[in-house]
Amino acid sequence: MFALKALKSIQNVPHSNHSFRILNEFFRSLSLCSPSFQASKPLPKAESKVKCTLIPGDGVGPELCVAVKEVFAAMSVPVEFEELFLSEVNPSMSVPVETVIESIQRNGIALKGILSTPFSSSSGELQTLNMKIRKQLDLYANVVHVKSLPGIQTRHKDLDFITIREQTEGEYSALEHESVPGVIECMKIVTEEKSRRIAKFAFDYATKHGRKKVTAVHKANIMKLSDGLFLKCCEETASLYPQLKFEHMIIDNTCMQMVSHPEKFDVMVMPNLYGNIIDNLASGLAGGAGVVPGASYSSDCVIYEPGARHTFGEAVGKNIANPTAMLLCAAKMLAHVNLPDYSQRLTNALETVIASGKARTRDLGGYASTTDFTRAVISSLAF
Repeated sequence: MFALKALKSIQNVPHSNHSFRILNEFFRSLSLCSPSFQASKPLPKAESKVKCTLIPGDGVGPELCVAVKEVFAAMSVPVEFEELFLSEVNPSMSVPVETVIESIQRNGIALKGILSTPFSSSSGELQTLNMKIRKQLDLYANVVHVKSLPGIQTRHKDLDFITIREQTEGEYSALEHESVPGVIECMKIVTEEKSRRIAKFAFDYATKHGRKKVTAVHKANIMKLSDGLFLKCCEETASLYPQLKFEHMIIDNTCMQMVSHPEKFDVMVMPNLYGNIIDNLASGLAGGAGVVPGASYSSDCVIYEPGARHTFGEAVGKNIANPTAMLLCAAKMLAHVNLPDYSQRLTNALETVIASGKARTRDLGGYASTTDFTRAVISSLAF
């Protein structure tokens, strides 16, 4: 009411820019003091967090995930972990695999330790938990970036190549049976659809990341139909990418060339079993299972996990595992969810610690514990 009277009282006052500015400031001061304004003022929103499924895994996986959570807490990373323990060797403590799959589908991203696969399952199933996750989520492309880290002594210097593995078919199809007593048949499934898909993924990946060459790894000289189909799909896909050099190599020769002349390789694409072998071999060249990150992609989600499938079960509870691979996975995950500053800070801190050589875990020739290494990374973070 008071404001209305004030408005009427100045209606006959000659207009000027100065008088309008005074009037605007007057009404603004009244509105800021009014209870209705204060009630409708929006509250400041807390920084939204990215939800990520966390699967600690077996062996030293839970200890490595603790290191990740401690570093994230020190950096105040806006990521909320939905932690689910999944295990085939500790089934009584494990959540159902369906729960994990639903969580990853809901969040679209996961950080995962290595799951140990026993030689026989309690249920008699042939499909492992890893197989179930990959097939139900269609995680068809496993990518491992093998890169030398300054400060880690290795036979070969300046390693920098990518292995891409098709991981939803091939020998890992869980199709085995005893046709007659004493005779086991294991089926290897290779389809044109999935071979073309992984080939296109490899060439697209090479193009996006500025790579020059793609090598298809196979055994088509012996498995003429199955690996022959895979090689044919790679060759036909290569013709669509004339800017990239393409070559193919038999798996046994690939292993020899990799340990002798790893600089020959840039991007490698291969079926399931060969990829598993090459991933672990390549990780050994770069310093071991504790330093190489990896990721598995579908069209809808991604799981970040160490590149070498080794649980290091003999080190459980000893506080000696190297968290580098898991921390690098976490850094790549942060980049994927559009948190590049956090990703770069973590990567820089890791590289600083490794290059300094002051906190070496036992696999790198030192005596630092997992806790020591983690604290060194936290101390090296740029704030």
